[in-house]
Amino acid sequence: MNLNERAMVPNNEILNKKIEELNSRLNGYEKELNICNERLVSLEKMTQDKPEILDKKISIREFYLSKNPTDDIQKTLLICFFLEKYEHIELINIKDIENGFRNIKEKVPENVNYKVFMNIKKGCMMESGAKKDNLKTWTLTNTGEVFIDNNFKE
Repeated sequence: MNLNERAMVPNNEILNKKIEELNSRLNGYEKELNICNERLVSLEKMTQDKPEILDKKISIREFYLSKNPTDDIQKTLLICFFLEKYEHIELINIKDIENGFRNIKEKVPENVNYKVFMNIKKGCMMESGAKKDNLKTWTLTNTGEVFIDNNFKE
Protein backbone atom coordinates (compact mmCIF):
# COMPACT_ATOMS: atom_id res chain seq x y z
CA MET A 1 0.00 0.00 0.00
CA ASN A 2 1.40 3.33 -0.93
CA LEU A 3 1.17 6.50 1.08
CA ASN A 4 -1.85 7.79 -0.74
CA GLU A 5 -3.76 4.55 -0.19
CA ARG A 6 -2.93 4.63 3.54
CA ALA A 7 -4.09 8.21 3.80
CA MET A 8 -7.36 7.27 2.08
CA VAL A 9 -8.25 4.43 4.44
CA PRO A 10 -8.95 6.66 7.41
CA ASN A 11 -10.79 9.07 5.12
CA ASN A 12 -12.96 6.21 3.89
CA GLU A 13 -13.80 5.32 7.49
CA ILE A 14 -14.64 8.93 8.22
CA LEU A 15 -16.76 9.11 5.09
CA ASN A 16 -18.55 5.88 5.95
CA LYS A 17 -19.34 7.20 9.42
CA LYS A 18 -20.62 10.45 7.91
CA ILE A 19 -22.76 8.50 5.43
CA GLU A 20 -24.21 6.37 8.25
CA GLU A 21 -24.91 9.49 10.27
CA LEU A 22 -26.61 11.15 7.29
CA ASN A 23 -28.65 7.98 6.59
CA SER A 24 -29.75 7.92 10.21
CA ARG A 25 -30.82 11.57 10.08
CA LEU A 26 -32.58 10.97 6.75
CA ASN A 27 -34.54 8.05 8.27
CA GLY A 28 -35.59 10.33 11.13
CA TYR A 29 -36.79 12.98 8.68
CA GLU A 30 -38.72 10.36 6.70
CA LYS A 31 -40.48 9.23 9.89
CA GLU A 32 -41.38 12.84 10.78
CA LEU A 33 -42.58 13.45 7.22
CA ASN A 34 -44.80 10.33 7.38
CA ILE A 35 -46.32 11.52 10.67
CA CYS A 36 -47.01 14.97 9.19
CA ASN A 37 -48.52 13.37 6.09
CA GLU A 38 -50.84 11.21 8.22
CA ARG A 39 -51.94 14.31 10.16
CA LEU A 40 -52.55 16.19 6.92
CA VAL A 41 -54.68 13.37 5.51
CA SER A 42 -56.63 13.26 8.78
CA LEU A 43 -57.23 17.03 8.71
CA GLU A 44 -58.28 16.93 5.05
CA LYS A 45 -60.80 14.23 5.86
CA MET A 46 -62.19 16.32 8.72
CA THR A 47 -62.74 19.29 6.41
CA GLN A 48 -64.38 17.15 3.76
CA ASP A 49 -66.81 15.58 6.22
CA LYS A 50 -68.50 18.86 7.10
CA PRO A 51 -71.25 18.57 9.67
CA GLU A 52 -74.73 19.36 8.48
CA ILE A 53 -75.57 22.98 9.10
CA LEU A 54 -79.02 23.15 10.51
CA ASP A 55 -81.06 26.16 9.65
CA LYS A 56 -82.69 27.46 12.74
CA LYS A 57 -86.39 27.64 12.12
CA ILE A 58 -87.82 31.06 12.89
CA SER A 59 -90.84 31.08 15.17
CA ILE A 60 -94.02 32.90 14.28
CA ARG A 61 -93.44 35.18 17.28
CA GLU A 62 -89.94 36.13 16.04
CA PHE A 63 -91.31 36.75 12.57
CA TYR A 64 -94.14 38.88 14.00
CA LEU A 65 -91.70 40.96 16.03
CA SER A 66 -89.42 41.46 13.03
CA LYS A 67 -92.26 42.81 10.84
CA ASN A 68 -94.04 44.91 13.49
CA PRO A 69 -97.60 45.01 12.08
CA THR A 70 -99.69 47.94 13.28
CA ASP A 71 -103.24 46.52 13.38
CA ASP A 72 -105.22 43.28 13.41
CA ILE A 73 -105.66 43.32 9.63
CA GLN A 74 -101.87 43.36 9.13
CA LYS A 75 -101.42 40.77 11.88
CA THR A 76 -103.93 38.48 10.13
CA LEU A 77 -102.06 38.85 6.84
CA LEU A 78 -98.72 38.26 8.56
CA ILE A 79 -99.99 35.07 10.22
CA CYS A 80 -101.26 33.75 6.88
CA PHE A 81 -97.95 34.62 5.22
CA PHE A 82 -95.99 32.82 7.92
CA LEU A 83 -98.20 29.74 7.72
CA GLU A 84 -97.80 29.56 3.94
CA LYS A 85 -94.09 30.34 3.67
CA TYR A 86 -92.61 28.81 6.81
CA GLU A 87 -95.10 26.14 7.84
CA HIS A 88 -96.00 25.19 4.24
CA ILE A 89 -99.74 25.30 4.95
CA GLU A 90 -101.38 26.09 1.63
CA LEU A 91 -105.00 26.29 2.78
CA ILE A 92 -105.55 28.47 5.83
CA ASN A 93 -108.79 28.47 7.76
CA ILE A 94 -110.14 30.52 10.66
CA LYS A 95 -108.76 28.08 13.26
CA ASP A 96 -105.25 28.40 11.80
CA ILE A 97 -105.45 32.20 12.04
CA GLU A 98 -106.82 32.13 15.60
CA ASN A 99 -104.01 29.77 16.65
CA GLY A 100 -101.56 32.13 14.96
CA PHE A 101 -102.78 35.01 17.13
CA ARG A 102 -102.27 32.87 20.22
CA ASN A 103 -98.78 31.87 19.06
CA ILE A 104 -97.73 35.50 18.60
CA LYS A 105 -99.17 36.12 22.07
CA GLU A 106 -101.78 38.57 20.90
CA LYS A 107 -105.46 38.66 21.73
CA VAL A 108 -107.59 36.95 19.08
CA PRO A 109 -109.72 39.68 17.46
CA GLU A 110 -113.50 39.59 17.92
CA ASN A 111 -114.20 39.02 14.23
CA VAL A 112 -111.28 37.34 12.45
CA ASN A 113 -113.43 36.81 9.34
CA TYR A 114 -113.75 40.59 9.01
CA LYS A 115 -109.95 40.97 9.16
CA VAL A 116 -109.64 38.39 6.37
CA PHE A 117 -112.37 40.19 4.38
CA MET A 118 -110.44 43.47 4.66
CA ASN A 119 -107.29 41.73 3.35
CA ILE A 120 -109.33 40.31 0.46
CA LYS A 121 -110.68 43.79 -0.26
CA LYS A 122 -107.10 45.16 -0.37
CA GLY A 123 -106.12 42.35 -2.77
CA CYS A 124 -103.74 40.74 -0.28
CA MET A 125 -105.70 37.51 0.17
CA MET A 126 -108.24 35.46 -1.73
CA GLU A 127 -110.57 32.55 -1.12
CA SER A 128 -109.04 29.26 -2.17
CA GLY A 129 -112.36 27.63 -3.04
CA ALA A 130 -111.51 24.56 -0.97
CA LYS A 131 -112.51 23.57 2.54
CA LYS A 132 -110.39 22.38 5.43
CA ASP A 133 -112.04 20.86 8.48
CA ASN A 134 -115.32 21.85 6.82
CA LEU A 135 -114.31 25.52 7.03
CA LYS A 136 -113.65 28.08 4.29
CA THR A 137 -109.97 28.51 3.41
CA TRP A 138 -107.88 31.38 2.08
CA THR A 139 -104.50 31.93 0.54
CA LEU A 140 -102.26 34.92 -0.01
CA THR A 141 -102.04 36.73 -3.32
CA ASN A 142 -98.83 37.99 -4.84
CA THR A 143 -99.85 41.48 -3.69
CA GLY A 144 -100.08 40.19 -0.11
CA GLU A 145 -96.69 38.53 -0.28
CA VAL A 146 -95.04 41.68 -1.64
CA PHE A 147 -96.80 43.78 1.02
CA ILE A 148 -95.32 41.58 3.78
CA ASP A 149 -91.88 41.43 2.11
CA ASN A 150 -91.88 45.25 2.01
CA ASN A 151 -92.82 45.48 5.71
CA PHE A 152 -96.39 46.65 5.01
CA LYS A 153 -95.35 49.34 2.56
CA GLU A 154 -97.05 49.45 -0.81
